[in-house]
Amino acid sequence: MQTEREIAAEAEARALRETTKQSPADMAGFLQNTFSQRVAALIAGVDDHRQVGRWARGQNLPRVDSENRMRAACQVFAFVADGENPHIARAWMMGMNPQLEDDSPIEAIAEGRFKEVMAAARSFQRGDL
Repeated sequence: MQTEREIAAEAEARALRETTKQSPADMAGFLQNTFSQRVAALIAGVDDHRQVGRWARGQNLPRVDSENRMRAACQVFAFVADGENPHIARAWMMGMNPQLEDDSPIEAIAEGRFKEVMAAARSFQRGDL
């Protein structure tokens, strides 16, 4: 029988594998469909939300920092959804989080605080918060 820690590690590995396989177009499309084009632009750190639509259509590629933010958001979402469901993952990503000084995980990712967000996701999955 697997321990809670082993189950969580497998969920993290699945989220990493899933996200690694996604192209920038896949990630942009997922984020705009899951949260909205404006929220996806916030995550990616771009002012023009229409840019996300262009990425989703494969018309051009995001800057590396934008791609990193999108990849982090997709990975954290996949990790939380693996232990819960997509509805709960979406709500968790958008809600205030005390571990992130009451910022939402989306806001923290937009600021580049990837490790903090993943630590908060791990706590959520363990039931600490």
